[in-house]
Amino acid sequence: MKPGEPLPDAARSNRRTFLKTGASIAAGLSASAALADTFPADTLSADTRPIDAATPVADEPVQGLMPTRNLGKTGARVAIFGLGGQGALEKPNNMDIALPIIQRALELGVNYFDTSAIYGGPERWSEQYLGKGLQGSRSKVFLATKTKERTRDAALRNIELSLKLLDTDHVDCWQLHDVGIQEDVDQIFARDGALQALIEAREQKIVRNLGVTGRFRPEALMECIRRFPFDTVLFGVNAADKYHYPFAKDLLPLAVEKQMGVIGMKVMARGRILSSWTPPPVEVQKRSWEGTGAIATTPGTLTKRETFFYNLSLPLSTAIIGCDSVAHVEECAELARAFTPLSPAQMTELEAKVEPVAKQSLFFRLMPR
Repeated sequence: MKPGEPLPDAARSNRRTFLKTGASIAAGLSASAALADTFPADTLSADTRPIDAATPVADEPVQGLMPTRNLGKTGARVAIFGLGGQGALEKPNNMDIALPIIQRALELGVNYFDTSAIYGGPERWSEQYLGKGLQGSRSKVFLATKTKERTRDAALRNIELSLKLLDTDHVDCWQLHDVGIQEDVDQIFARDGALQALIEAREQKIVRNLGVTGRFRPEALMECIRRFPFDTVLFGVNAADKYHYPFAKDLLPLAVEKQMGVIGMKVMARGRILSSWTPPPVEVQKRSWEGTGAIATTPGTLTKRETFFYNLSLPLSTAIIGCDSVAHVEECAELARAFTPLSPAQMTELEAKVEPVAKQSLFFRLMPR
């Protein structure tokens, strides 16, 4: 399916009540906008909906295959390994690789699937692959997508196309993507900001939960979750976290206190944290990392087991990993099944071990904005 193709009948019905015509986007703010011209920092600080679960509790198996945890107070339980929407799932014309990855993840008990409107370029390949790959299994999984749009109208157009490509009448979580600086926060919380679109979409039941994501600076995410009762937060974190703009120090405890579903990403830093990784030629890296300090000349220092176990020893609901092959999915699932929590001493040891390669392991925080 390409962007703009007709939505299947099953996915069209609920959307019709939300976006009957293009005029609904410009028709003005819904009743929920009467809360305020903006969303002040001292309002909307508590979620009044019923709390179904806390974040996270004892691991439990999914069909005997993989431990699960509560996704905050959403009421969902998710496997501790979730499939990220990048890796093979963001490459163009890659259906023959992407679909077996999705199918194998389902077979192994993965039930959290992540994607975004920007994954895979203008064609939004990641959403297309998941729309195909989850056919017949949609009711069994928690499906999350994201919008990087910052205004209400643009975000509404974004979710309309997401629903088409994902071949569904709803997503389980719609997230504001890559919130990293104050300008993002100001735009999102403005009267015509993207948060208004999220609220309206939830009112119309085309999205069930609302989230916010980031990888650049923790302060922006902290302000967001203090100002509005988001259900989930997704951010980049790994064993190098404390060395540059740490997210685990203040943001993670705040999210746990608010009983949010907490999703970790950048677990393996696209390989750069791993001792098995071979750095690309410096000239190739300069295209992305010139002047950032993230150019790598040596491999990382941790094994896949060490970095995955470190993340899962944090109070996360799940850790998402973008996979390049079926074998990669199987390896991650096996690590999830074998997981046992690390002690504080073991975690400190891994933090020290990764310090020499901290910048390359946190490249996503050093990228220019």
